[in-house]
Amino acid sequence: METLPFNFGQSLKLIAHFLPHQAALKDFVHHNTLHAFQNLNFHQANKQAADWFGFQTYLPLNSYRELFRKGRINPEILFQKARERQAFLPKDSNKNLSQIEEDLIYASFSSDLTPEIGKLRKLWKERFQIQLEKITQPILFRLLSNFLDQGVAIWEFPSSNCSFLEAIRFLEKTAFNSIFKTDFARELLFKENPKIEYLLNLVVGDERFFERYLFDPQFQHSGWSGFVSVLEHQPSTLLKQRKIDLFQLVIFETLLEVDALVAKFGKNFQPLLAQPTDLNPKFQGNQSTEYLFHLLGIWQEAYEWSYFDVVLCGLKKGNSQQPKAKQFQALFCIDDRSYSLRRNLENQNKDCATYGTPGFFGLEFYFQPDHGKFSTKCCPAPIEPKFLIKEFNREKTTKKHAFLSPTTHGLFGGLVQSIGTGWLAGAQLFRQVFAPNWSEMATDCSTHMDPKASLQILTDGSLENGLQVGFTVEQMAERVGNVLRSIGLTSDFAPIVYIIGHGASSVNNPYYAGYDCGACCGRPGSVNARIFAQMANRQDVRSLLAEKGVFISEKTVFIGGLHDTTRDKISFFDLQLLSQNSIELHSKHHLDFAIALENNAVERSLRFQIPSNLSPKKIHESVKRRAVSLFELRPEWNHTDNALCIVGGSNRYAHLFLDKRPFVNSYNHASDPEGKILSGILGAAVPVCGGINLEYYYSHNDQVHLGAGTKLPQNVVGLFGVNHGVDGDLRTGLPKQMVEIHEAIRILFVIEQKPDIVLKTIEQTPNILSWLENKWVVFSVIHPETNEVFVFNEGRFEVYEPQLKPTKFERKEQYKAVVQHELPVFEMGINH
Repeated sequence: METLPFNFGQSLKLIAHFLPHQAALKDFVHHNTLHAFQNLNFHQANKQAADWFGFQTYLPLNSYRELFRKGRINPEILFQKARERQAFLPKDSNKNLSQIEEDLIYASFSSDLTPEIGKLRKLWKERFQIQLEKITQPILFRLLSNFLDQGVAIWEFPSSNCSFLEAIRFLEKTAFNSIFKTDFARELLFKENPKIEYLLNLVVGDERFFERYLFDPQFQHSGWSGFVSVLEHQPSTLLKQRKIDLFQLVIFETLLEVDALVAKFGKNFQPLLAQPTDLNPKFQGNQSTEYLFHLLGIWQEAYEWSYFDVVLCGLKKGNSQQPKAKQFQALFCIDDRSYSLRRNLENQNKDCATYGTPGFFGLEFYFQPDHGKFSTKCCPAPIEPKFLIKEFNREKTTKKHAFLSPTTHGLFGGLVQSIGTGWLAGAQLFRQVFAPNWSEMATDCSTHMDPKASLQILTDGSLENGLQVGFTVEQMAERVGNVLRSIGLTSDFAPIVYIIGHGASSVNNPYYAGYDCGACCGRPGSVNARIFAQMANRQDVRSLLAEKGVFISEKTVFIGGLHDTTRDKISFFDLQLLSQNSIELHSKHHLDFAIALENNAVERSLRFQIPSNLSPKKIHESVKRRAVSLFELRPEWNHTDNALCIVGGSNRYAHLFLDKRPFVNSYNHASDPEGKILSGILGAAVPVCGGINLEYYYSHNDQVHLGAGTKLPQNVVGLFGVNHGVDGDLRTGLPKQMVEIHEAIRILFVIEQKPDIVLKTIEQTPNILSWLENKWVVFSVIHPETNEVFVFNEGRFEVYEPQLKPTKFERKEQYKAVVQHELPVFEMGINH
């Protein structure tokens, strides 16, 4: 096949497509790590990503076999999946079913999986005994980290308001020393527009390989290149925005390579491909590993369905009745951590009803805190809000710590403070290590918004930076109504309805945004919860809602709140709105919340290895201390072990113990005969929950390439990323401590609705359909009337009859077994 002429612009687009799309730490939002392969089937994508990049996209073969020996993979399901996937055997394979079954258990395979990317660049060492990356990367990484710095450095990068290349040129003109070792490269820098074709001709020599060569260095430091690519299209992820793009990065890095080659070999050095190579200009698949990946795909399917089968059997025994609450109702985020609290709350008070909905509560806006320099997005990352909510009269102010003063970095001020007060810092550090307590160094989710401050939610018609300040009454009613209708709560409101957002407090944790609410773009959901409650309490909003079939009693009061998931603590807002009678009710409900939070902390403590013989109160206190411990790598497990997303009424799953594994979105099938509400729910739930699940999946399977490694040696770079050591690549994905007990299985969606309605809904939503057709998520439906289970396959729903019965463990027995190490946490069964 003839190779097309080199097109630099098209090559950059292709490189950007495959680079990681992780924004700055403050905007840490989970996504499918292999987003670039999402046009392929899940198993095909895993194979191609392994061939091209060397990613470990499945568990090692021996890991599956060990799970099989432990009983975690059911033999019947394993051999059933072998039969089902026989049609996907490699074309040149002559294996029959019995041979495949034998190979699954006994065959051995070579573990040498050499990726395509990197092969061309290795020729420098093989042919010329030079490793360009060791020469160029330390210079490149230091310049990038300083140019993009958001506040770590004392001095700003010279001319940082210019583009990256312009700033480098300014630095070259004004600095005492040159970045380059040779005048040749320096002169090329000062050319107005250095031609990449000219530079690549010097370095590579063969135009057919230009694109392939560009891939190699960019994916040797995919963290830096990916972050630059994100900045090119999403500059707002940096508060101090910088002008940089992949074009400038590639140009400058190639100049550094030219400089290194000229310094070693002279100006007339030979290009890399002066001698021909047997490599193909395009990346090739590895045919020798096709059969191995076929077996790995079977193991993965069997691993997943050994769990899914039990879950579907349990859900099938539920019913589609909607909950009725006499005392109070509470809306939570669909987050799996909120689900476990909901379960504990409903166990504590049988006369309450809880609901799950995305934690931004249908409100898309930017939030401008009082005295804040910047506004932050408080809705899902893909949404571009047109509204701004401003905070006024903030009473709380962040205290400035004496030891974090800028003067400590100065020559004289630093000397005086170090000698005069340094011992105090040492004493405080000693106390924090041996007696962890709250300090100014902690990230407190409750400070995102001051509960005593005022929020401008009613617009006066003003605009700021193109955003409408506040909402009109009609816009409020539309958003409140959409959320209430989506969860099936349109009448029979309890005297108090709680709207509970969530956030997470921790210390010494660069991933704090990943612990907050993903639906709020990695921020706590406090502002959204409080605003929703204030909107729903307005009489003019209720009047408009009544016209559209949502009837809220005059006696009903909405109260916003924030669940700190790290400390298992809840704060409530605007309690002054409660009448005397409601205050007495709230006091009773507050006790229910307190006991539920304590029980939730006890449940979480099983994963933290906290002694189980302590009282619940002491266990809760121990859990709280984890959040403020400087040396604690796991302040909470976050989404660890997520495996399910249930869209339906609570009676469908109320009889089951599903641990902390499901995302739960409340939904009343009876009020949505055409699937319009379901379309909105799935449009958000599939990419969000699927993205979370897949980032955990791939970070667990490959910590080297797709995860961030252990937190222990990580350093924060410029307040926007992390690396290991000083000059390393930015680490993307999730650290080991967030995924080490995660079960690497895809997420199972379970929808309570008639199959024909669901099929019509997903067929009309292409972005959902691609996730399902390519099997990045597993999708099922439970018929609300017949309780039949259907699984989506090849564009249609097929009847599925669960094979197994749920494990009959009582909850106390489960806890006891786990604590005594008789049963891993993820093997805790389903309780009837």
